[in-house]
Amino acid sequence: MAKKTTPGKAYTCRVCGYRVVVDETCGCAEEHVLLCCGQPMKAAAAKKPARRPAAKKATKKTAKKR
Repeated sequence: MAKKTTPGKAYTCRVCGYRVVVDETCGCAEEHVLLCCGQPMKAAAAKKPARRPAAKKATKKTAKKR
């Protein structure tokens, strides 16, 4: 029996660099081959999404004195 892909597993195209990350398994008995640029994609480590810096809190502006 073929080894199944697990969620979080990533594949990268060796030609163009396109990247695919598996989010859920399909439940099929056979293994699926992901193709890109006419070649099978290579298994790679999944990257975690980059954290965005926290947004700055809005401050209350004081009224200008005349």
